[in-house]
Amino acid sequence: MIKHIVMFKLAEKKQKNLDDAIESLNSLKGNIETLKSIEIGADILGSERSYDIVLTAIFDDSEGLKAYAGHKNHLPVVDKMRSLCSSSVVVDYEIE
Repeated sequence: MIKHIVMFKLAEKKQKNLDDAIESLNSLKGNIETLKSIEIGADILGSERSYDIVLTAIFDDSEGLKAYAGHKNHLPVVDKMRSLCSSSVVVDYEIE
């Protein structure tokens, strides 16, 4: 299995931007066949080092992750997050 983690830093820390980003990420739930599970969380610490939002997703394999990356329901979310965020970081790794 593959775990896909993405952390997002909002360009402008406003509640509306946070809500819009989380709503957009939540739209992925149940709309991409290879996406086995997804969890979205908002940072509670608010330190200078903190990212604002995290997405954790699970896929059966790297082919599932690849299908997700180019999926028609994922691409609008990518565009939305790019419009709201100043940066993001990602890590993908195998789990048992």
